[in-house]
Amino acid sequence: MNMATDTLPMALDALATALGELDDFRISSPPDVQALLKRLLDGNVSLHLSTPKGEVYTTTLWRIDPARGILGFATEGVTPQLQRVMDAEEVTVVGFLDQIKVQFDLSGLVLVHGAGSSGLNAQIPSEMFRFQRRNNVRVRLFGSSAPTAHLAHPKKPDTQLALRVVDVSIGGCALFLPHKVSSIEVGTRISNVHLELDANTRVRADIVIRNAAAILSDPRGTRLGCEFSSLSASATRGLQLFVDHTATRRRAISLDD
Repeated sequence: MNMATDTLPMALDALATALGELDDFRISSPPDVQALLKRLLDGNVSLHLSTPKGEVYTTTLWRIDPARGILGFATEGVTPQLQRVMDAEEVTVVGFLDQIKVQFDLSGLVLVHGAGSSGLNAQIPSEMFRFQRRNNVRVRLFGSSAPTAHLAHPKKPDTQLALRVVDVSIGGCALFLPHKVSSIEVGTRISNVHLELDANTRVRADIVIRNAAAILSDPRGTRLGCEFSSLSASATRGLQLFVDHTATRRRAISLDD
């Protein structure tokens, strides 16, 4: 699991704006919420408590008390990382059950001490969200306004390229390199690449060229398979939203055909 991307919370407000609603992902029935929490508890699932500033504390559930409306999280005492999470105004939990990403907000987070041990208490959430993990989903891109990657050619730093983005996923993308442009070798790292995916999604990243292959359907160029080597938290959220939204839109179109 890539801690820099996979454990980040989904940006719910942006996702709701893109899809119109979140009812397909929301669980709000108290019995269903408690059943999902129990699966996290019984599976001893690692849970990542994160803040909007990117602070993360990883723990597990150790008790659910429906009568008092309390969750208990394991901890081995206060660490600087835990203290920063506890001091945050917002804390979101992310965990995984097979290919399902579970997410919920915490409130009332407090440190409690017992006989020779300590733990974290919080209120049982009123709602939780389930998302299909899409880190390996790759969406092909096409349309009247072609998504573009802007970068400096690694062999000719003064030459700026605008390459068509063939497809994209959370982990990387494919770029179309025309034959008239000097080749770029596999293993090359390129910094400060600007991806313009649509009017609302612009991502800056470093990439590594992992493979290069001829495109049978278009002999005018080569497909460069690229891996993202660094993404900021905000860029990751934007990219994840774009991939999810594009995949959802493509499924809807296929159902209409």
